Amino acid sequence: MMNYKNIFKFLLLVTLMFTSTVNITAQTIASTEDFKVKGFHLDLRIQVMTPEALKTLANELSEMGINTLIMEWEGTYPYEKHAVISNEYSYTREEVKDFITYCDGLGIKVIPLQQSLGHVEYILRNPRYSNLKEDRKDISQLCPMEAMESKALFKDLFSDLVETHNSDYIHIGGDETYLLGHCEKCQVKVKEEGKSKLFVDYMKMITELVIELGKKPVMWADIILKHPEAAAELPKETIFIDWNYGWKINHFGDIPKLQEMGFEFWGAPAIRCHPDNWYVTDWTTHFKNQKEFIPYAREAGYEGMVITSWSTTGVYGFTWDVGYDVIDMVQIRNTYPLLAFRILIASYTKALNVKEALNPEDFVTEYAKTRFGLNKKDASVLWRFLSAEPELISNGKPTKSENIAEVKTKYNVLREALLKLKPKQNEAELDQFKLMADLRVHYLDFKEVESKYNAPSFVRSQAPILLKALDTILADAKALNKRFIALNKGFLYDSELEEQNELRVQAVHVLYDRLAKLK
Repeated sequence: MMNYKNIFKFLLLVTLMFTSTVNITAQTIASTEDFKVKGFHLDLRIQVMTPEALKTLANELSEMGINTLIMEWEGTYPYEKHAVISNEYSYTREEVKDFITYCDGLGIKVIPLQQSLGHVEYILRNPRYSNLKEDRKDISQLCPMEAMESKALFKDLFSDLVETHNSDYIHIGGDETYLLGHCEKCQVKVKEEGKSKLFVDYMKMITELVIELGKKPVMWADIILKHPEAAAELPKETIFIDWNYGWKINHFGDIPKLQEMGFEFWGAPAIRCHPDNWYVTDWTTHFKNQKEFIPYAREAGYEGMVITSWSTTGVYGFTWDVGYDVIDMVQIRNTYPLLAFRILIASYTKALNVKEALNPEDFVTEYAKTRFGLNKKDASVLWRFLSAEPELISNGKPTKSENIAEVKTKYNVLREALLKLKPKQNEAELDQFKLMADLRVHYLDFKEVESKYNAPSFVRSQAPILLKALDTILADAKALNKRFIALNKGFLYDSELEEQNELRVQAVHVLYDRLAKLK
């Protein structure tokens, strides 16, 4: 008898091969057996999106086939019993519930992410929780030996999230816990039972809280993969996410070993991560990440895929009072807002929905044609821009080129070609790329002045020359700031846009003030 199911799958796959690489919908699925979770992780630690922007994003993600949102609310969540954790950009409970209802209508389940061991500066900055710190000054991590107090805290927080979210899962974080075994109490346990036991005993308590609420715990896999000998102590309901942003397979440890133990795995590539910042995005690595990791995850039997989009590294600088009480904290690194990264979201959903590995150049060429109405020649201009070497400036010197002027010369060729592109539609999206290119050159202009100031040959009499150059850079900054606000207004809050502009130009003002005193 003819197997109609297999014939249908074959015809659907052939159809997908000739379907637009941009207009992907929930119906264009390569196989019903691939990735039950097709997810997107939204980082709201900084660059907090307006409620309207959240809905617009969710709608577009749904049209692309996404069925899961992992929301890292952090301080934007409106906690009840622990309202001190919520920040000035926190949503109302009505806004959170309304958004989740909206997502339900789109066929998207919203999973809350509540960090429960590391990356908890936003909790520990408050004196109310100071006794839970692993370290007085590095407040990124809770002390796992203070388990009873942490249990009471997270029982409250998880219960609160369950009141507003209806997903089957709660993401409990658990990544990058670099302070494990740091404090005296933890050192004693590590000496007696090992670091694995310290981590797993605490995370077991956290996972059990989630299970008691009728949910399944999801956690980042990096730390447990360093201590696989203790993984068997975690509940089998626990789901691990292997985040891989372009490095070798099994970077953190032996994943098949944990799969053999019965644990479910999801994968996580990235569209924004280190070393991305305001002035450089490593587009090439992100495309390559999708091309290589998604097919691997499919073959490795991962049951879900969730792309991450980090607005910051999660590392902060602090203003301290006596006794290391936190007066204020600010993120160390910012990336360009998410609104400029639709092309990577589209390529991700394309890679999820076809069997063959993504060809980045072909995808960008087709995207340029269908999204912007560009011809093949102009599409190649966009590809060359996205393929540019993401060269950083470190200690006044480029990582690869001879000097900053050389970096700028090479980049300006790509930038000038990009600025000449005239799209037939979706002009605002292409304008984001143009602004990113101009911000890149603005940054290089400043770094050039900064390197001259720090050169051994610099003398006080040269200060007026450098000040004149900074005058030009600050004048340019005003124009760039206006464009930034115009392009991202309504996506982020107005006060955030102003704050982002101020932070971006802060280094220029600091150097200007120093030079002005030398006149």
